Amino acid sequence: MSTSAITEREIRSQPEAWARAAEAAATGGKVLGRAGERVLVLGCGTSAFVAESIASLRERAGLGETDAGYASEWEPTRRYDRVVVISRSGTTSEVLEALAAVPAGTVKAAVVGVAGTPVAEAADEVLVLDFADEESVVQTRFPTSVLVLARTAFGEDVGAAVAQATDALAAALPVDPARFSHFVFLGRSWGYGLAQEAALKVREAAQAWSESYPALDYRHGPVAVAGPESLVTLFGDLDTTLVDDVERTGATVLHQTLDPLVQLVQAQRLAVELATSRGLDADAPRHLTRSVVLG
Repeated sequence: MSTSAITEREIRSQPEAWARAAEAAATGGKVLGRAGERVLVLGCGTSAFVAESIASLRERAGLGETDAGYASEWEPTRRYDRVVVISRSGTTSEVLEALAAVPAGTVKAAVVGVAGTPVAEAADEVLVLDFADEESVVQTRFPTSVLVLARTAFGEDVGAAVAQATDALAAALPVDPARFSHFVFLGRSWGYGLAQEAALKVREAAQAWSESYPALDYRHGPVAVAGPESLVTLFGDLDTTLVDDVERTGATVLHQTLDPLVQLVQAQRLAVELATSRGLDADAPRHLTRSVVLG
């Protein structure tokens, strides 16, 4: 199999996985919380960024107070009706530790890619997205499928996003990532979680300098290091004044009129293409494993 072939295949499988996730939302979405429940969503790495986006989406839908956090840092100091953990492998040590710390009387729920795993067994309610599970170390279709299911469960129609993803995957990327050495991703609201995930993909797959910020906060310091070798990607609605300020640095600004989740797919593709241009294999990222299991 050629370099990065597994990751590339899983990136391209996302429209099909998203359609299945949307279908599963009618029943599976209940794991993310009933209307009115106060919910905490936890994860590690990619799953923590997904948790941030879900929290923003759920509150925006008016379904109840929703917080997000890192399973590795969480302490049970606030009261919740439900704690939801996200773990593709279902084996992440810090996620298991977080579930064990959930107070009695609080619903423990889990979204996993593999049934019968320790995380799944430790939860009261489980949603298994085995059709979105992955061989790759670098996550792509599992986190985006979780977000499609969440958006559908929260009342959104994701049909246009599925169609856009299909079209985007059939076309070339709008920029050549090899032209740049510095990658910045900016997002607002639930798009900030996506921006963080996009930057992580570039670090994981291509070992490249990447950053992520809330979009309007970028001018409050981080823009100081932008320059001609910087590619700054904006997720979500376009803020023309921000674009003007970034372009004054000599940086290239990339914004596509696509669903933010499709923009994340494009960032995944960019990370893999950048890895290839650097002679790296996105299927074998340095120092990483599919799951962090502590001894």
